[in-house]
Amino acid sequence: MQSGAVCIAYETVTQPGGGLPLLAPMSEVAGRLSVQAGAYCLEKAHGGMGVLLGGVAGVPSARIVILGGGVVGSNAAQIAVGSGAQVVVIDRNIDVLRRMDRLLGARVMTVFSNRDNVEQHVLRADLVIGGVLIPGAAAPKLISRQMVDAMKPGSVIVDVAIDQGGCCETAKATTHAAPTYMVGNVVHYCVANMPGGVPRTSTYALNNATLPFALQIADKGWRQALQDDEHLRNGLNVAFGKVTCREVAEDLGYAYHDARSVLSAG
Repeated sequence: MQSGAVCIAYETVTQPGGGLPLLAPMSEVAGRLSVQAGAYCLEKAHGGMGVLLGGVAGVPSARIVILGGGVVGSNAAQIAVGSGAQVVVIDRNIDVLRRMDRLLGARVMTVFSNRDNVEQHVLRADLVIGGVLIPGAAAPKLISRQMVDAMKPGSVIVDVAIDQGGCCETAKATTHAAPTYMVGNVVHYCVANMPGGVPRTSTYALNNATLPFALQIADKGWRQALQDDEHLRNGLNVAFGKVTCREVAEDLGYAYHDARSVLSAG
């Protein structure tokens, strides 16, 4: 703020038809990686209950509950279904649930999100993946401390939303070097920047999405590029000491300034 820098956030650049094109590649990676991380944590040696996601003949498969059916959730669901696990996806947007149903059919159970449904399915889960996102704002706390205390011993929470504060009240950011901790009998995997664990894949995916926007800025200059492209302009969070993203301003207690007026005045 004091430096007067012009700051464009990957998390709030938009695209025609909705969506966050610069956040999507990392969300894809994190969603797919979440199932892999959850399977690892469910092993007995890592604090889990000692179950195999897909089970074997005569032994039930694990139950995976995914909170949020967006980019993280849909990618997690694809990998979870492929593992042979029982998969539940919970979202408050019925269109998202319909898309999930078309994509994966009877291999996934879709559930409309409300407090009762979230609690019911979280308490039955072996692995919970938190993939909820409110662009530019903190993630909602969908899993309370009381729910964590009532979960199965040895169950696992992978909170992909930890970069936005986490969707679980007991979540705190961890690292790739020390990725997990226990709250009661529940393993918590809350690694900030999960895609950093697979840097080669993540770098190529992010470069593919970033390059078109970077070329706009290089060709036109940052000011003209922002004025010409409303979706790139939506990524402007701070400029000349003023906050130009409404959600960020509200969360941090700053005055909000419209990006167009700031660009014109600057």
